[in-house]
Amino acid sequence: MSATDSAWRGVWSLDAIVDRRLRRPRPVGVTMVIDTGVGLAAMRDILDISAAHIDHWKFGFGTTALMPRACLEAKLDMLRAHDILAYPGGTLLEAAVVQEHCRVFMTRAAALGFGAAEISEGTISLPGERRRRMIDCARNAGLQPITEVGRKDPSRQPEAGELAAQIIQDLEWGAGWVIVEGRESGCGVGIYDEGGEIRGPFLDEIMRRVGDAGARIIWEAPLRAQQAYLVCRFGANVSLGNIPPEECLALEALRCGLRYETFDAVARRSKEAGLWDPSRIENGPLDETRGPE
Repeated sequence: MSATDSAWRGVWSLDAIVDRRLRRPRPVGVTMVIDTGVGLAAMRDILDISAAHIDHWKFGFGTTALMPRACLEAKLDMLRAHDILAYPGGTLLEAAVVQEHCRVFMTRAAALGFGAAEISEGTISLPGERRRRMIDCARNAGLQPITEVGRKDPSRQPEAGELAAQIIQDLEWGAGWVIVEGRESGCGVGIYDEGGEIRGPFLDEIMRRVGDAGARIIWEAPLRAQQAYLVCRFGANVSLGNIPPEECLALEALRCGLRYETFDAVARRSKEAGLWDPSRIENGPLDETRGPE
C-alpha cells in the first residue's frame, strides 16, 4: 500500500513518512511472519489488512507435517495470490536430512507450492560441503534457498565471528537471505541475552565483519522492544523475522515512525532541525482536495 491509498492521504507529512518504506518486491526491509498454526479464516483476515506489508510467510518448525494437506494447499494458494514467499520451517528439513530425504523434501516442497526452503542447523550439525549441497538442492528444485545461522540451544551459541563467517559463506553459495536465529521467545539465543535484551557489542561485531552483506540478513525479532531497537539502529528497511501474523500492521507502523518507540525520535529531530515549533499556530484548515501547502 502506498500513501496515496491511505485514508489519511494529504494529512501532515504522512505521505513522506509512509513512503520511506521500500515497496514489494523488495530485496531489503522484508517482514517475515512465523505461522505456528493460524487457521484459514484468521489467515484471510490477516492478509486482507496486512498483505501489502508481508514479504515472507514461514510455517514454523514442523507444523506443515501435522495439518491436513488440503488446508496447507489452501493457505499456500492464498499466499501466492498476494505474492508472499512461503516456506516450511528449517526444523522440518533437518528432520528430513536425518532420514536422508533432502532431495525428496525439496521436490515435495516445490510440488506443494512453496517458493523457498529454509536451510538451518538449529539442532543438528552438518559439514560445510553438505550445507552447500543443500542450497544447491533447493535451487535445483526451483526453490529460493534461505539459510539460517545460529543454534536453538542457549548453551551452544556460536560466537559473533562464527555467525558472520557463515552468513558470508551462505550468500556466496547462493542463499537469497540469511536469517539469524532468535527463536519464538527472543531470549538467550543469537543477538539476545537471557532476558531478551540485544547484546549491542555482539551485534556490532557481526555487522563489522559482514559489511555490505548485512543488507541480506533477516533478524528474528519476535519482541516489540527488539523490533524497535533494530529499526532505530538500521532504519525502516531493516529485515525482521518471526513476527506474529496478527502484529504485522503494528510492526509496519513502527517502521514508519507511527508508534512511540520510533516517532519520538522523529519528533525530536524535527524540532531540533527547526522543522517543527510546538508554539507555532497553523495557517488555517487543510483543503483535503489539494493536500498540504
